[in-house]
Amino acid sequence: MSPKVLVVPVAYNEKIKLRNVIERFLTSQMPSLADYLIVDDGSDDGTTEMIASYRDRGVMSIKHQQRRGVGAAIRTGIEYARAQGYDIIVIMAGNDKDNPQEIPQLLGPIISEDYDLVQGSRYLGKVGSGGQMPFYRKFATRLHPWVFSLFSGRHLTDTTNGFRSIRLGIFDDERINLKQEWLDTYELEPYILWKVITLGYKYTEAFVTKIYPPKKLGGYTKMVPFVSWWSILKPLFYLRLGIKK
Repeated sequence: MSPKVLVVPVAYNEKIKLRNVIERFLTSQMPSLADYLIVDDGSDDGTTEMIASYRDRGVMSIKHQQRRGVGAAIRTGIEYARAQGYDIIVIMAGNDKDNPQEIPQLLGPIISEDYDLVQGSRYLGKVGSGGQMPFYRKFATRLHPWVFSLFSGRHLTDTTNGFRSIRLGIFDDERINLKQEWLDTYELEPYILWKVITLGYKYTEAFVTKIYPPKKLGGYTKMVPFVSWWSILKPLFYLRLGIKK
């Protein structure tokens, strides 16, 4: 029997780019292989109404009444998937940086090789696959995997890439506690990856592209320099030093 798969883009005020995300998914081969749930993190720019216009095409959504953070949105998607009996969740960006045609590359190792997490990597043996990133993003996306690899003792190439697939059964492990408030923003993604690796679950990386849409469509990212960078770095320090669990 084929596993039950849920694809979850998360978005906040992405009316223009998210429409393209949805259209790319619906015109790919994926609707026959997976369900689709958008977690809307309190958008107030018309994103919510745009998503609703796709309801009759099988697009589901959950909306936070106020903005809670990307980590909280991913947690909502995971909780929904587990409650509805899905086997695998695929997390992807709602700002059109990820290619839905590449979802099978993230699913294959879980389905056929029994992996628990497949981390998408734009740096896995390919050249020019990171899109037109601004310099500070290139620096940050190289620094984080270096620190992560140093602290965990496991080599990874792209630890800030949110495009990944996860076997939902790992969240039965009480040592993985997603309900901590400190994980509400950018901390949750590196937290899950750290836990999977340090608890001995089976993980791998798979090549994916990461394309940055033109800045005129709303900017490269909603990350705030220094504040958001610390959010993705601090789980490594907190967990390595035993400050948090």
